[in-house]
Amino acid sequence: MDILKAEHIKKGFKLPSGERIEVLKDISLSVREEALMILKGPSGSGKTTLMNIMGGLDGPDEGKMYFNGKDIYGAGAADIDVLRRNDFGFIFQSVSLIPIMTVYENVEFSLRLSGYQGDKAERVMKCLSLVGLDARSDHMPQELSGGEQQRVAIARAIAHSPRVIFADEPTAELDSQTAIHVVSLFKELVEKEHVTIVMTTHDVGLMSAGDIVYSIENGEISGCETQN
Repeated sequence: MDILKAEHIKKGFKLPSGERIEVLKDISLSVREEALMILKGPSGSGKTTLMNIMGGLDGPDEGKMYFNGKDIYGAGAADIDVLRRNDFGFIFQSVSLIPIMTVYENVEFSLRLSGYQGDKAERVMKCLSLVGLDARSDHMPQELSGGEQQRVAIARAIAHSPRVIFADEPTAELDSQTAIHVVSLFKELVEKEHVTIVMTTHDVGLMSAGDIVYSIENGEISGCETQN
């Protein structure tokens, strides 16, 4: 079953000079449930703009974006906010952990924002265990390596049990070995947490990990590979 589907998405921006740049040109794609989908392409190809549209962060100029069969942008702003808070999780290149909070508190904070009704302490420790950092729960972000901070960001993103996680260049600031570990963790989370992950990257060394790999160049889908 497809959990995400884009139909004829177009998006452009106007420069201060008045010139208009077409960033996305008639994009159509689908993402099946419980899969790791990779959007690959060089800087400036449009992959981050497309991910923002898929995640309800920025609407298209034309076209439809569906989540679970419903048009995301056919709803009001309040409904989109609820969707992002409950069903989506986000991981960015900059981990943006709160520096005055411990690892535990950073993850718990996301549960409070989402209105999580379960046992917060149990859920936080489960998520930290999944990313291998349960023993570091009382540490501050600045006491962790870059890879460990990214794993905390992943724990924070999955804490409220979203249906889809959007990860924009999550390995860009990591060394190759740590990047491979993070993507392996994504594969594990797909299996254990039954989540769908959409990830952007320009690192060709990570492509083989994706269940589905879409190539995007100059705002257009130039290829699609299914690995599994």
